[in-house]
Order: sequence, then C-alpha cells, then structure tokens
Amino acid sequence: MRSGFVAIIGRPNAGKSTLLNRVIGEKIAIVSDKPQTTRTRILGVKNYAAGQIVFVDTPGIHRPLHRMNVRMVDAAVDSLQEVDVAMLVHDASTRPGKGDEYVSKLLSEATVPVILVLNKIDLISKPKLLPLIDQLRQWHDFADIVPVSAATGDGIDRLERLLLEKLPEGEPRYPEDFLTDQPQRTLAAETVREKVLQHTRAELPFSTAVVIDQYEEPQKPGGLTRIYCTILVEQESQKPIVIGRAGDMIKRIGTEARLDLEASLGGKVFLDLRVKVKADWRDDERVLDDLGLPRRQ
Repeated sequence: MRSGFVAIIGRPNAGKSTLLNRVIGEKIAIVSDKPQTTRTRILGVKNYAAGQIVFVDTPGIHRPLHRMNVRMVDAAVDSLQEVDVAMLVHDASTRPGKGDEYVSKLLSEATVPVILVLNKIDLISKPKLLPLIDQLRQWHDFADIVPVSAATGDGIDRLERLLLEKLPEGEPRYPEDFLTDQPQRTLAAETVREKVLQHTRAELPFSTAVVIDQYEEPQKPGGLTRIYCTILVEQESQKPIVIGRAGDMIKRIGTEARLDLEASLGGKVFLDLRVKVKADWRDDERVLDDLGLPRRQ
C-alpha cells in the first residue's frame, strides 16, 4: 500500500480545481473562468486498490495586492513543505510568461518530486504540444511531464498511476469514507460564491465574499436545512449589481445555489441571501479569519 499527500499548485486559472473534481469524481471545489477562484487549501481524498492519495488543492500563485491575496499565496507556497509529491499545473493553451517563471523559481526549493501537468490539451493542436514540453523542461528537473485534460478526462488515469508510484509506502491517512475536509457550511458559502462568479463581471468576482451567518442542520435525515448568508462587496455601487433590477440577479444566484446545495445535501434547503457593503474587507484580518483563510504561523 502507498499513501501520501499531493499538492496541486500553479498559476490562477490553470484548471487546478477542475482537475481535483475530475480525479475525486465529485465536486468538492468550485470552478469558474475567473482567476483566483480558489482562496483556501482544499483537501480531497481518493482511495485505490494500491493505496490512497490525499490531494491538496491550493490557491493560484500570483502577485498579492491585498492581505487576502498574501494569505492565499502563503497557503500555496507552504503546501510544498507539507506534501510527498507536488503537481505543477500549467494551462497548455496559454503562452508561458513571467508569472510562470516566478512559480518555477519557487519549485527550486521543493524537496519532493514535482510532476508537471499540462492541462487543457483539448484546447491546442498536438503539433504545438511537443515544443511546449521542450520549453517547459527548462523550468525544473521534473520527475515527469503529463499532458491531460481535466475537462474531458484525457490522461487522468496515467497521472493517477504516476502519483501513486511516487508516494511512500504506508497505510491510508484517512478512513475509506472520508472525502474532503471542507465542512458543509464552507461548501454552502462557496456554492453561493460560485454563482456570484458566474453571473457578475469586471471587478466584482475579486471584491466579493460570502459569509455564513447561520447554518441550521435538519432535524431529521432529508429534512430542511436553513442557511443564512451575507454577500460582501466593497463599494456601494456594487451592491445593486449583485441584487439586480427588481432583485432578479440575487434571485437567480439564490435559486441556482439552492438547487446545487439540495443535490449535494440530499434534502430541501432554505437559503436566505443578503448583500452588505464592507469597504476594504480584503485587508481586514478578522473578516479573512471568518472566511477561513489561514494565517502564516
């Protein structure tokens, strides 16, 4: 048996959360076409006949502009010191830039095997893949390079086999029925935020957060779960964008989030959404604590 931790690191929008959901087989991380969707570390566990892999999805590594972003990047960098294997996920459909070079320099301090995962190969032609691999080999002495598509599943089986081979021998770290470390109230907040990301544009995705004010579990299995949330925005002008004309936007966000939550919880959900203006919340340590963004020790 082999068992251990695998960090999923990379630039924003590389498809790390989509990859995690594909491997686990269930949606435990929200996804969006907006950069910096993932804000905290997310644990996902998958069991195999040959062992267990504990995946650690991390925020995209970028130049931090707020305290929130500093915590996000710290969480990603610190994960390299706590795992057995690291996966550097790169969006194969984009041209490598300075941000990618910055991430590769961070890998120079990694003491564990690093596998380069070229994601989104379904978006490029095969003749472009080999030159890209040759270019990226210069970044680091990678233990392996694996082209995949998290969207279609192409190459995922090979990636999982390689990861298992590189993990140390040992018993599983978590029980067989353990899936993720994300509590239900966190998943609820993230589900609402995912819908905000889907339906808003410009600066809103970056300046919006969702806080759970109250979470009431059902009295019996399959019963009604009551969830009360506050959607934080930074400026008064952003509030009507989230609410929409005659409340149509927040109604759409709430309806879609409620349906997703009912599917995952297996019962009816009452979801109450409010919008509150809180200037500079991204630099407010107390708010960041409430959102579960870890402080560097």
